[in-house]
Amino acid sequence: MSERLSVFKTYKLFVGGKFPRSESGRVYEVTDSKGKWLANAPLSSRKDARDAVVAARKATGGWAGATAYNRGQILYRVAEMLEGRRDQFVAEVADAEGLSKSKAAAQVDAAIDRWVWYAGWTDKIAQIVGGANPVAGPYFNLSTPEPTGVVAVLAPQESSFLGLVSVIAPAIAVGNTVVVVASEQAPLPALSLGEVLATSDVPGGVVNILSGRTAEIAPSLAAHQDVNAIDLAGADAELSKALQIAAADNLKRVLRPQAVDWSADPGTDRMTAFLETKTVWHPTGSLGAGGSAY
Repeated sequence: MSERLSVFKTYKLFVGGKFPRSESGRVYEVTDSKGKWLANAPLSSRKDARDAVVAARKATGGWAGATAYNRGQILYRVAEMLEGRRDQFVAEVADAEGLSKSKAAAQVDAAIDRWVWYAGWTDKIAQIVGGANPVAGPYFNLSTPEPTGVVAVLAPQESSFLGLVSVIAPAIAVGNTVVVVASEQAPLPALSLGEVLATSDVPGGVVNILSGRTAEIAPSLAAHQDVNAIDLAGADAELSKALQIAAADNLKRVLRPQAVDWSADPGTDRMTAFLETKTVWHPTGSLGAGGSAY
């Protein structure tokens, strides 16, 4: 029997629930920690970034309008699918970060657990950041959280999967849609995550994943008038400053980069960072002749 040829994987972007190549036709080599070639990844252009924002905006109404319980079910489904492809992600993370198989497995397991953790928060975060406010008058005064909208996310450069999940999951758990720029040197786990999301009931456009040069793609996202917020987790100090200046043009919410231990308890900060508070006043009234109020 003749030796069969290897079938090399073609990595593609994930935009609007589909898998396009970069419109520029460009790719770049991705290597492991020892310089060994792993794959060619799409080298996204500014046009790809604009297309991703269009897809994210189109998905905002349906995703923000879904019940929190339904969003939790969908995030949990992502964890289920990741569990089924665990071995693939362990291999990709090991290559991407130069880790042993056991350490890479620990990273992947933590990432899957984090999806489950955020899935559980979808219908509880409103109880933490919302509530009834005491007012001096015959009114109900209620504050409720609402998603900010389209969030551009620069994924961490050094944590190709656990860090990636830690910036995507909280943003979408509370109803935002995201355009993610994957780790420049280690984009393969992020591109493979797109394949999982496509089969996990996540509506097309809720998560859009780009690979390429962070410094090339990020400025157009920071300046984009239809992007409501930006997470600068994967930006260095020089790039971060330039992006904050660009983001100020339409008053984007900006989550500045900071030292983070991605394996630590994530808390609720990355969920509340991309929430707005809506406060509603409603007059109380009387019911019947007895004068009882509600």
